[in-house]
Amino acid sequence: MYPIDTISGSLVNLRDFRPEDVADTLAIVGDDRVTRWLSYDSRNHDQATAMIEGTIQRAQAEPRMEYYLAITDKHDRMIGFGRLGLGGVKAAKLGYAIHADHWGHGYATDAARTLITYGFTTLDLHRISAAMDPENAGSIAVVKRLGMQYEGHLRDHVHTNGAWRDSLLYSILAHEWPTGPAEG
Repeated sequence: MYPIDTISGSLVNLRDFRPEDVADTLAIVGDDRVTRWLSYDSRNHDQATAMIEGTIQRAQAEPRMEYYLAITDKHDRMIGFGRLGLGGVKAAKLGYAIHADHWGHGYATDAARTLITYGFTTLDLHRISAAMDPENAGSIAVVKRLGMQYEGHLRDHVHTNGAWRDSLLYSILAHEWPTGPAEG
């Protein structure tokens, strides 16, 4: 299923990364306000370039095991990225990040809703999970708003920014998801 030209949400579109997305990606992954919540430290230009090159290469794999997509506003300006990483039987891990200057506008909720809908309707997934920092109130609110259920507390789940960090695990099953995008 390559390439993804556009998956439309209410507020955002999702599409495969392009080589010209490096500067916009660096503005996100080079910002400590954002990477504080991610599973890796802030990245420099060379690391952001390698990230985009790797993402583009993995998007061409058969079978495709990762849907790492640019999140754009309706004017095709990249404001974040989202990911469904396939693993297990009909399962995926959800992740997303929005440029800090765009927090609080519903973009993460819309992007996550769009990815979950794509996962259940197009990829025929059974389960989608998300793990996040227990202090990331914004992301916890997003997954709860989308109906994901709390499953547990993962101790020392990721090592980032020089320390071990716990994660909270949430998930949703296909039969729990509405047939179309909900406006939660």
